[in-house]
This record gives sequence, structure tokens and C-alpha cells, in this order.
Amino acid sequence: MSLSADEYKQQGNAAFVAKDYDKAIDLFSKAIDVSEQPNHVLYSNRSACYTSLKKFVNALKDAEECVKINPSWSKGYNRVGAAHFGMGDLDEAEAGYKKALELDASNKAAQEGLEQVHRTQESRRGMPDMGLTQMFNDPNLIENLKKNPKTAEMMKDPQLVAKLIQYRSNPQAISQDLFTDPRLMTIMATLMGVDLNIGDLNSSNSMPSQQADATAPAATPAAEKEPKKEETPVKKEEPVVQADEPEQMDVDSNEDENAKKRAEAAKAEGNKLYKARQFDEAVAKYNEAWEAHNDITYLNNRSAAEFEKGDYETSIKTLEEAVEKGREMRADYKVIAKSFARMGNCYTKLNDLKKAIDFYKKSLTEHRTPEILSKLRAAEKQVKIQEAEDYINPEKAEEARLEGKDYFTKGDWPNAVKAYTEMIKRAPEDARGYSNRAAVLSKLMSFPEAIDDCNKAIEKDPNFVRAYIRKATAQIAVREFSSALETLDAARSKDAEVNKSANTREIDQLYIKASQQRFQPNDSNESPEQTYERAMKDPEVAAIMQDPVMQSILQQAQQNPAALQEHMKNPEIFKKIQTLIASGIIRTGR
Repeated sequence: MSLSADEYKQQGNAAFVAKDYDKAIDLFSKAIDVSEQPNHVLYSNRSACYTSLKKFVNALKDAEECVKINPSWSKGYNRVGAAHFGMGDLDEAEAGYKKALELDASNKAAQEGLEQVHRTQESRRGMPDMGLTQMFNDPNLIENLKKNPKTAEMMKDPQLVAKLIQYRSNPQAISQDLFTDPRLMTIMATLMGVDLNIGDLNSSNSMPSQQADATAPAATPAAEKEPKKEETPVKKEEPVVQADEPEQMDVDSNEDENAKKRAEAAKAEGNKLYKARQFDEAVAKYNEAWEAHNDITYLNNRSAAEFEKGDYETSIKTLEEAVEKGREMRADYKVIAKSFARMGNCYTKLNDLKKAIDFYKKSLTEHRTPEILSKLRAAEKQVKIQEAEDYINPEKAEEARLEGKDYFTKGDWPNAVKAYTEMIKRAPEDARGYSNRAAVLSKLMSFPEAIDDCNKAIEKDPNFVRAYIRKATAQIAVREFSSALETLDAARSKDAEVNKSANTREIDQLYIKASQQRFQPNDSNESPEQTYERAMKDPEVAAIMQDPVMQSILQQAQQNPAALQEHMKNPEIFKKIQTLIASGIIRTGR
């Protein structure tokens, strides 16, 4: 049965401490594979292992993935700096450590790493170049070595090729590497035109079998003119890793077991008291547990009891201590995430939602959970609601309405829309803002948006007849004739109820317009079959034709036209018959 990501991580930490870096890499890789969410800490830990093995390319790849997952985590940039330093890229290493210090000025590993970079930069500036920079920056360097019979075979080693590329930024580093990799001596001799007559060029352990042949070509003229200087091998500094080890396990194996037992016993008593809602007594027990053994879980528990008491300020202070101590103790990121989440809960209770959002985000950075993500979204939504409520101002709304009216009169539709939008924000319950904006949107031919605004106006004030009329006008414009007639029926009813039918003439004119255009044929010479097909696309006509009662009436009318006149005495039947006549399905005399 496979282990969890946390279990693999703890085993990887132990292997790192034991300096079994290959095993640690394997364990951190397994932790990465089984993690539900990308975990920046695991990539950071594996990067440290690669750096310790001087596999700087792999170390950089993991470091970059770490800061991609969590760009606000200072330690990730330590890993970036260390990997670049190991590759000899001092400018990039300097940038990495500076970014770490920008995020956390107290980052000791970054401070030491930056000092190390600066010392190396000074050392480089004081060393003679001897033409190495020009030699290793030759764009054809690798290709020329691959073509040369003396070096072609060894250039198949990608590690060696990568090392040669690194010398472009730090050519002096070869002075030390010549003593650990004799292949480099062959390459240097080849580049300088010297034949060392080395036996086995492919063996990394091979050494020159004899001195250069006396008949070998001399060095370049420039080299002959320069007096040979005695060089002292420069010790190459290694990137700082030890000061920035992977996160260790929370529990120190050498800690007094009796103290831990006392702490756990006190915590258990505290939990019982918490469940019994005896919060003061629970706080005392959690304090007792913390004093016996420093585990920030006890501080988190204490903060929960303080929260339930309603003492949110005290709870926040406890949680701040939990985070501070947790960082010092390299506590599990999930425990620290819980501390941040509870800070967010406290600030929510204090109605400081912006701070609550900040701490929910910090919690999610440490460990992402659906519960905290939901709380973050709810807090963000509430902030928007509060901002909208704070923005409400009836006086400003009236100013915006008059401004919109002025723009409308001038025919400046875009600015009229802006003014009425401002009115809506300042007075969201005033139906006039939505209705007025709908009138401007119709001028801009934005009929669907105008219909939406009319619906909002009617929702705010169901008796606002003007909103019904503007809605019907927009519906006619988009050829929603059946819906427009329904809207006009509602407008007529409301107008009679609240305005003593003051708008009857306007409503009737729109009704006639909708009715006439509703079934207007596209072709004056269309056949009866085409008329029927077009009419049946109208939802109301289709419903009438599918009504069993109407089907019976129409069948009777075919046999006895006089019977139709009798049925039309019923108002509902009359309306349906008139709709079928208007659609062309029932044809009257020519």
C-alpha cells in the first residue's frame, strides 16, 4: 500500500538529514506524485537534494517549479539562487537571493547566499582572463569539438557539454575543474592547438600519460609574449544549502517523552472542556500543554477557545504567535494553514473583511482546501456587497439622473448610459434608473440589454407602466411579437389600475403594430402551405392548433361555417380565432 504525501515527505526529510540525497530525491518524487495539489515545499526539498549532489540543472528546474506554485514563498528563491550559483550564473543567483530578501528581509540563508555571490564576483574580477571568455563564448565551440576526432566521442556526454556551456559565464572555474576531470585538459589542448597525446580520452579517470611532445605546435603568439604568471588554484565556493534545509518534522525525536505525554494529556482535558463550552478552563489546559511541550497545535486549540468566547483580538494574537513559532520550528504547512484560516475567521467576526481575505489567501498558499476557498469567495462577495451599499447616495443618484437626461436630450447616448448606470449604483432600488437606461440602450440598438433593464425596473416597481411600454417596444424590435403582446396586456391592466388608463392610446398603437408585423409574410405570393409553415413557428399559433377543443371547432367550421360564428361568442375562442385569421391559417373572403 502506497504512503501518503506527508509520510513520503517525512521519510525524505530523514534521508536528507542523513545525507542520503539519492534516496531523499526518490522519496520526495513519490510525495509529489501522490499529492492531490501541487506542493511547493516538495519541489523545494528535492531541489535542495539536487544542489547537494551538484546536479544544478535539475535543482534549478525544481526551484523554478516551486516559485511558480507559490511565488510569495521566500525560501523558493533561495533554491533558485543556489542552483544558479552552482551553475556559475552569478547574476541570476544574485537576482534569486535578492528576490528572497525582498519577500523576507530576515531570510538568513538568502543573506548568506548573496554574500557568497558577491565574494565570488569579486574573486572573478581579480583573476586573469587569458582569453578564456572569448574562447568559451565562441558560438561554434560545441560543434567544432564534436567534429574534432580527439574530442568527438567525449562530447556525447551531455553533462560535459553542459559544463562547457557553464564556462561561458564563469570561464575561470575551469582552472579547478581541470584537476577533477582530465577530459577538460584534452579539450583545452585541442582548443589551443596543443597535442597532449592522451591515451584514453573517454575515461573520466584517465590522466595524461606524458608531457606535450616537443614538436607540438606552440601556443598563440600573444601567449608567447606574455610572461607566464604563477597561478594559485582558486577554491570554488559551493552554494549555501545547509542553512536552508528541507522542512523538518515537527517532532524532535530527542525530546523528553514524558513532557509530550503531559502535554497530550492536558490537550485531551482541554478538548473535553471545549466541547462542554467551558472555554476559560479549556484555555488554561491548552496553555499547560504548550508550556509542557511546544507544539503549535496547542496554540491553535487555545485560539479556538478564545474565538468561541468572542475574544477575537486575543485569538488573533495567539494565532500570530502560532505562526511565528511554527516558522521557527518548521511546523507542518497544514498546521500553519489552519492558523492563517482561523485569523481569517476572527477578522470576519470583527467585520474587517479585507484582512480576512488576506489571511484566507495566506492559508490557501500554505495548503489549499475547499472549505477555506469557499470562505474566501464568500468574504470577497460580501466585500463587493458592502462596497455597493456604501456607494448608495440618493442625492448623487438624482444628480446622475439629471445628467443622464441632459445627455439623452443632446443625443449623446454613450454618456447617457454612463450617467444612468451611475444613478443605478447610487440608488439601486429606484426603478427609473433601469427604465431610463433601457430607453438609451434602445437608441443604441441594444434591445436584449434594454429588455433586461425593463425587467429589473418592473421587479423594483411592478406598477411602473413606462417600463412595460419600453419593454414591449424592444420586444417588437427583436420580433418577439407574441411576448410583446403579453407585455402590452400587462401594461394595459396596470395602466387602468394606477393611471386611470392614461397611456391607453400609446399601448393600443403598439398593440396594432405588433399584431400587424407578427404575421407579415416575407413574400406576398407565398402559397397556403408556406403561410401555414410560417405561422406554425409562432408559439401561440402552435399551441392553438394543438388544442383538442380548437381542433374540434375548426373541423366543425369546415362542415358548417355558421357554427364558427356561434363559437366566437366565447371571448377566449374569439381571441384564438382572430389570432388564426391574422396568421393566415383561417382565410376570410377574398
